[in-house]
Amino acid sequence: MSKALPGLLLAILLLATIPAAAENLNVYAAASLSDALREVSQAWETFGGAKVSFNFAGSNDLARQIESGAPAQVFVSANREQVERLEKAGRVRPGSAFPLLGNALVVIVPGGSKVQKLTAARDLLQLDRLALADPAGVPAGVYAKEWLEREKLWEQLSARVVPTLDVRAALAAVASGNLPAGIVYATDATSSSKVRIVYRVPPEAAPEVRYFAAPVAQKEQNSAAARFLAFLRGPKARAIFVRYGFTPIEEKPEG
Repeated sequence: MSKALPGLLLAILLLATIPAAAENLNVYAAASLSDALREVSQAWETFGGAKVSFNFAGSNDLARQIESGAPAQVFVSANREQVERLEKAGRVRPGSAFPLLGNALVVIVPGGSKVQKLTAARDLLQLDRLALADPAGVPAGVYAKEWLEREKLWEQLSARVVPTLDVRAALAAVASGNLPAGIVYATDATSSSKVRIVYRVPPEAAPEVRYFAAPVAQKEQNSAAARFLAFLRGPKARAIFVRYGFTPIEEKPEG
């Protein structure tokens, strides 16, 4: 016992010196990332990372909260615009954000819907209502609106759109059968067994869907934020993102 005690005390002292274990990390992330990021955080914590607390919502709502002083240390947005908003507000340092993931848009219907498949974007005109993350600010809705504008369908469909707080709310509205169809990310559609994909928006027809990650400026910087952002770009996180249907983005070297 006398020989084991000093070794035990040394181990306790060594653990106490590891900063990651003492830090907590607040991550504000797009709702569409909720399933994948929860699994990523489990892998991160298993390998000694700080405990992660998430706030999932529409990226525009999260940006508003951070702009108002919310205690986020990491922001993962479903588009570049919300990061730029925080750069202008002084909450994200210009140049610190980076593209993380890609995604795609799909049209979904409830599992029991009589609609089998749409052959073209114009087939959306047969629907009387359409669930969409709020196109006034939520990235999924902004992307969908831009696609419909390119197809010259927005003016005809805008009155049928039922805006939701975020893309997961649009998914839920269709999954419950409350709405006959919706436009969501491909990754959201595959997360529910209660919906079917009836149309995949061709990449060349849609705006490029890109997620961006960035550290949020704080009076006292949390070193866990930098490590977590590096982990998001690493092989373990990338493998998880791929499994959930996201496309990790390889940054091209300059020059």
